[in-house]
Amino acid sequence: MIIRREEPRDIAAIRFVNEQAFGGSVEANAIDALRDRGAAALSFVAVIDDRVVGHLFFSLVTIEARDRSWPAIGLAPLSVLPEYQRQGIGTALMNAGLEECRQLGHERVIVLGHPAYYPRFGFERASHYGVRFEYEAPDEACLALALQPGAFEGVGGVAKYQPEWSGV
Repeated sequence: MIIRREEPRDIAAIRFVNEQAFGGSVEANAIDALRDRGAAALSFVAVIDDRVVGHLFFSLVTIEARDRSWPAIGLAPLSVLPEYQRQGIGTALMNAGLEECRQLGHERVIVLGHPAYYPRFGFERASHYGVRFEYEAPDEACLALALQPGAFEGVGGVAKYQPEWSGV
């Protein structure tokens, strides 16, 4: 398996992976719209035998308080073709993606995700850091990860995603 950044030739395969993983086109449409607008921050694929079998996508998020805001990066979605799930592909994508985010100097990651999955990568409830999400979701699904020491010190407010995610 190879984990690498998305390339233009991967776009159709990425769309297929997301449609299969989520049973529809909502996430794939958001990714395409973000990419078309130039708002994709990072995008990774997992490739086995020249076939894209997994995808990890990041877009910019802002944590907004009344008088201040802080940048963050939003992880969404992480997807793997159903027939390749539970084989470590998602874990490999997560590890590579989070390390690249660290190397690029991103300080904090936000994800609205499965509370049993993401803590293995160090994610905690965002409310622990004084961050809540603009979307209604259970507190245990609103997660955050500090990529740099002290990344959430003095940070608090509402995590605002790119507008393309509002319909998801």
